Order: sequence, then structure tokens, then C-alpha cells
Amino acid sequence: MTLRATPHSAPFSLVAAALSALLLAGCSGLSNTEQRVLTGATIGAGAGAGLGAVTGGLSIPAGAIIGAGAGAVTGLAVDLIEDQP
Repeated sequence: MTLRATPHSAPFSLVAAALSALLLAGCSGLSNTEQRVLTGATIGAGAGAGLGAVTGGLSIPAGAIIGAGAGAVTGLAVDLIEDQP
């Protein structure tokens, strides 16, 4: 499969890059706890969506929601464990 650039792909790429930069810039002022919870939720959502797509038992959005919740809790737990003296 070969991907070809179309006349409409350049504006889409610029919008996607600008949106990504804007979203990443919004995360710059987070505390360590907030960063770990957000990272856990993001990884969990991706893993849950992937498992939902592969297994077929859950829908992809349901897998993403469950994974995001589990990832956020795991990120918080990791932060609490690392902060202990």
C-alpha cells in the first residue's frame, strides 16, 4: 500500500500539527501527580481501545473508557508509592 499526498493532505497535516502542539502545551503546568495520572489514563485508554478492537468482546469506546479509568488509578498509585519516604 502506497500513501500519496493529495492537494487536501497538506492543510490537514498543518491543522493536526497545530492541534497536537496546542494540546501538549496545555500539559506544561501540571504537577507530577497530575502528569502521572494523565499519562496513565492516556496509556490505559490506548491499551483498552486496542484490546476492545482485538478481542471483539467489548466495543472500542468501552475498552478505552475502562482502560482510561484503570490507567488513571494506576498512575495515581505509582505517584503515591514513589512519594513515600
